[in-house]
Amino acid sequence: MVSQTTGQSVEKVKILCGGTWEDSPTQRWSDVYNPSTGKVIAQVPLCSVSEVDRVVQAAAKALPAWAETPVVERAQVMFRYRELVQSNFEEIAQIVTREHGKTIGEARASVQRGVEMIEFACGIPSLIMGQCVDNIARRVDCETIRHPVGVCAGITPFNFPAMVPLWMYPVAITCGNTFVLKPSEKVPLSAMRLAELLTEAGLPDGVFSVVHGDKEAVDALLQHELVKAVSFVGSTNIARYIYQEGTKNGKRVQAAGGAKNHLIIMPDADLDQSVAALAASAYGCAGERCMAGSVALAVGDVGDKLVDRLCNHAGKMRVGSTEGNSDVDMGPLVTREHLERVVGYLDIAKEEGATVPLDGRNAKISGDGFLVGPSVIDQVKPGMRVHKEEIFGPVLSVVRAKDIDEALNIGKDCEYGNGASIFTRSGWAAREFKRHFNAGMIGINVGVPAPMAWFPFTGWNNSFFGDLHIQGTESIQFYTKQKMTMTRWFESGADSHHDPVWKTMTGGK
Repeated sequence: MVSQTTGQSVEKVKILCGGTWEDSPTQRWSDVYNPSTGKVIAQVPLCSVSEVDRVVQAAAKALPAWAETPVVERAQVMFRYRELVQSNFEEIAQIVTREHGKTIGEARASVQRGVEMIEFACGIPSLIMGQCVDNIARRVDCETIRHPVGVCAGITPFNFPAMVPLWMYPVAITCGNTFVLKPSEKVPLSAMRLAELLTEAGLPDGVFSVVHGDKEAVDALLQHELVKAVSFVGSTNIARYIYQEGTKNGKRVQAAGGAKNHLIIMPDADLDQSVAALAASAYGCAGERCMAGSVALAVGDVGDKLVDRLCNHAGKMRVGSTEGNSDVDMGPLVTREHLERVVGYLDIAKEEGATVPLDGRNAKISGDGFLVGPSVIDQVKPGMRVHKEEIFGPVLSVVRAKDIDEALNIGKDCEYGNGASIFTRSGWAAREFKRHFNAGMIGINVGVPAPMAWFPFTGWNNSFFGDLHIQGTESIQFYTKQKMTMTRWFESGADSHHDPVWKTMTGGK
């Protein structure tokens, strides 16, 4: 297909419907870029409502047989899938780097975290068990079992093209649901390769489908009566919209949004270790992650020393194209538009009275893509836009606090609540922080406190909308519904037929 932007012939991304890879008949297409080069590498269809309906109908058709498939057999598909992903691990990581711009090390790490979710799903037969109480009343037994909820949908972001989809569908599918994935139109290629491998693992046709698109496709999923649950990861404004629209249409929704993660540096912290962790948190994945540390809270007199060391450390980072290049510390941002938005905050900071001791626009950069170096903004005051708003790029704002109480109060005013970390040698300070900071994922001397597959991704406040989080056993609860059965058997016709549970207070038996 010929790109309307470049006039060059590029790959045409397909949809997966009922087990068949199909060309989309849509007239609307979007370019997929390699951020390291700025060149178009594929075009993705922006599917219509009728295409979404056809994919959902195919998923609904496959549901009854898959839901009746024993959970052990469903898990065996995941065991095979895990082996296939491992066998093609490097290829998947290279695709992530090509379409997103991550360094190859970051891409590998993200795929590995996705593999861990497949491994978690392999253990679902032992995690999906119900509960039973024998003889809860006289000759009455009570039990609960879990059933799949039905057709589930996943709407995933651009920043982790392989990992975030793998947060969702391995668990949903192993729980007996069918699943429709709508990956970000900016980075569809990793998800497509993962879908190919899932088909190769022996998953029946229609159990997993892929549809592409923009808001039209998203709204079609949110409004479709056959879609029973929706998982989403993205910005807070869209997460709120997904939650409101999904629940309005009677669906279960888990919607993870944006963040403004605060990292507290106490006066007793090991500064060398703290600076290395701060830089990795703020500038890893070019700052394009909802667990990036974006605010450094310098407590006491540590601020000046911290800023000097941060600027020195970040200023030495190698920034450049990740296309066939493993000798860089930070790669490009995902699009030119996003790059311009991120660097715009450096001017906003100066207008509001902050200083920019390290300006990423002045960094030495190798390559032509959507590149900018790491930045440090100092003298940031609570209430400034660079303190309040999610920048989603390699920018670290430094706020000063006189003591830990002031730092905790600054955190209380944050509208988000994904993660926060403290760097200290004090057990008392760490305990105060752990108990009282206004965030759902806490790190102590850890720069990125993102949970592994076996624990839930527990965002708070405007970082999450819903009741049951992604990952861990909460994900199993989200993708299943419980049924309670109460059983009573009579030994003979002479047995009492009085209800043993609702017996009267006057001695009914």
